[in-house]
Amino acid sequence: MAAPVVESPRSGRISPQYRRSGSSKGNFEMFAWLFMRLSGVVLVVLIFVHLWTSLIAGDGIEGVDFGFVAGKWADPLWQVWDLVMLWLAMLHGTNGVRVIINDYAEKDSTRFWLKNVLYVSTVVIVVLGTLVIFTFDPCPVVNGVPHVADYCPAP
Repeated sequence: MAAPVVESPRSGRISPQYRRSGSSKGNFEMFAWLFMRLSGVVLVVLIFVHLWTSLIAGDGIEGVDFGFVAGKWADPLWQVWDLVMLWLAMLHGTNGVRVIINDYAEKDSTRFWLKNVLYVSTVVIVVLGTLVIFTFDPCPVVNGVPHVADYCPAP
């Protein structure tokens, strides 16, 4: 028995028939959908702990300065914490913008270039952010004088 033909109430045109193909191409979108849900839950935890340690448990917004970040990033736990937060936030946001581009860009060439700009900017931000987190020197030498703080090792 053939599938029924359904008329679209908005355009008056006949909708194409729904056909399911046996290809596995659709699995990417399912995994992207699942990633958005799971990464969203993990990001909520990461961000609230980040905000709690930075603003509530500390001295508030006035306490967030170079010394605060340096002291926090002197601990490898916080480096990894911020790295995971950066990577998940960028991948989560990139996936969301990718869906928006797919939904609203009408021409294939526009969609192609918008996604390329999105992917290149994502890679640049993730690479630069990762470099900043792991190459950050919490005890810099300024004008030949070592910066001495309680989190810096003794010279």
